[in-house]
Amino acid sequence: MAAVTLAVVLALAAEGGRICPKQQKWSRLYELLPNTRRDGYGSIPAAPLILGAWGETSDEQKAGRLREHLEWAEQHGGLEKVHSFFASLPEREWHHVGE
Repeated sequence: MAAVTLAVVLALAAEGGRICPKQQKWSRLYELLPNTRRDGYGSIPAAPLILGAWGETSDEQKAGRLREHLEWAEQHGGLEKVHSFFASLPEREWHHVGE
């Protein structure tokens, strides 16, 4: 099996017009990220754009935040776990362009 790379996970996340996982699943994804923490200013890396932020942010902003999470996973050894999570996520659990 080929190594999981950031490019592979990004391609999976964008497949079929996907933007990001829907809110509950994005929260679950964030829990899978290694070495997350809170400081006096918020979460590191920044929290998913869910709850109140969901309706206030564009698809471009959501995709950008998801990319930050994937880059974090890559830098902290969690990319394979994220890839497995994405691969098991039903299509209905993804937010798509135009939704």
